[in-house]
Amino acid sequence: MPYTGKVTSPESLGRILQQARLLNGWSQRELAARIGTTQRYIWEIEAGKPSIFVERLFALMRETGTELTATIDPRNDDE
Repeated sequence: MPYTGKVTSPESLGRILQQARLLNGWSQRELAARIGTTQRYIWEIEAGKPSIFVERLFALMRETGTELTATIDPRNDDE
């Protein structure tokens, strides 16, 4: 069953990504290995750590009236 939420900030994006990871049953370390990065990087994204790119992205979205939503559709690796 998919879950959808509005993304309004780096923090809300991080929370949504964290929920997606948890619904898939993965630790931060497991997800990092799956995408070829570090556990710390996953933690920073989930924590909504500021970065120039993300700050400018959300400023651009606010200024242009753009809304972003995310849909979590947990994977089933058995399919």
